[in-house]
Amino acid sequence: MSASTLPNATLTATYEAMTPGSARLADKARGLMPSGLSHDSRHFDPYPLYITRAQGPVKWDVDGNKYVDYFGGHGALILGHNNPAVTAAVHAALDRGTHFGACHELEVRWAELITQMIPSAERVRFTSSGTESTLMALRLARAYTGRSKLVRFRGHFHGWHDHMTSGHTNHFDGTPTAGVIRGISDNVLLCDPNDVEGITRIFNEHKDIAAVILEPTGANFGKMPILPSYLRLLRDLTRQSDTILIFDEVVTGFRVSPGGVQQVLGIIPDMTTLAKIVSGGLPGGAVVGRKDILDGLDFKVTKATGRERIYHPGTFNANPVTAAAGVTTLEIIASTDVCARANAFGETVRRKMNDVLVEEGVKWSVHGSYSGMHIFTNPGGDDIDPHGFDAAAYISQMIDKTRGEGVTGQVRMGLLVNGVDMNSGPSGTISATHGEEEMATTVEAFRSTIRALKREGAITPA
Repeated sequence: MSASTLPNATLTATYEAMTPGSARLADKARGLMPSGLSHDSRHFDPYPLYITRAQGPVKWDVDGNKYVDYFGGHGALILGHNNPAVTAAVHAALDRGTHFGACHELEVRWAELITQMIPSAERVRFTSSGTESTLMALRLARAYTGRSKLVRFRGHFHGWHDHMTSGHTNHFDGTPTAGVIRGISDNVLLCDPNDVEGITRIFNEHKDIAAVILEPTGANFGKMPILPSYLRLLRDLTRQSDTILIFDEVVTGFRVSPGGVQQVLGIIPDMTTLAKIVSGGLPGGAVVGRKDILDGLDFKVTKATGRERIYHPGTFNANPVTAAAGVTTLEIIASTDVCARANAFGETVRRKMNDVLVEEGVKWSVHGSYSGMHIFTNPGGDDIDPHGFDAAAYISQMIDKTRGEGVTGQVRMGLLVNGVDMNSGPSGTISATHGEEEMATTVEAFRSTIRALKREGAITPA
């Protein structure tokens, strides 16, 4: 069933008619888990999709509906779903054992690949997630500098631990979110993205800054872009003040290029946090960076220097099955044009979706960079050119808006009923397996969605 089979129904009614199996599972889940969810971004009204299998750039729900997938394992699957080489490596690892409680050869090869590919990676420490990676990076920076303050940017996401909650989707004044104590939030300094005066003032007023952390393409994989000139300013300010610069490349690492954003721009941070692609789509992460900083974890170095060593266990750090997926994925990325193919698809699909907006007389824009795309629904009703949209100038209209509500939720609904799944931004990440068929489906789904929203009165043409 699709939108075309119910031409007079609303998008919501069509979705409900298509997905009775998802509705039943969601109803059961609500009695077992808060909101029936295991991840906030899967919240969707009237209920989320339940997926049963996936292959390459597509996936199928429990009712048999097929979708072009731009969720992409939350950005982890640049090789698409079920890459045969990765799957074979994982199966072989499973046959050898899921957990040795010991060092193993694959973790050495995994670390070797990361140090070869990521310019800032002199040393590697594996973790079990991106959140753990940013937490460890902050602890390393504080231990190395002996300072307490962390500078972050409004709208940027660095996981869910206590230092990273204020200023992401709420509490933009820096006050603590629910469950976080004031003493932690008081040591976090928030700045607006691309605010030269603001960041300069922060460095002038605070001499106890241990680290600056940011998403180097901007919040939400470039939805709210950071200017390269601003990254260079941050590199200069942090170097002058002996502050640690941390690039959160959990999303962009091995996606923008084999060496991440830092390789493309030639701006090298002191530390980098990684997850998603680094683990081949399985749970895992890493913090990498300068040897002298990561020496805070080293038994021999800390003993010789008299420093207190940072304690870091973790049951699933460098798990052998994850290591197998990570090694195989990174070897493919390092030896092929995976990143370039995904980036090229992104450039073309954004242009074609903007052609739809021009043809339909809707002053929105599909923007982004590399292998990402974001649909800007122009809440202020400005006179914008879909093809010439400057997203950096509209950060203030994006930064404090709840995702997935109002017209953005309706856009996602329209795309779903026409066979395309994006996240609630509405945004999407692209894999190297997306091809011409997926391109055509996406563009036509977007056109059908725009026309349906016109019929329902959700948007008015210019």
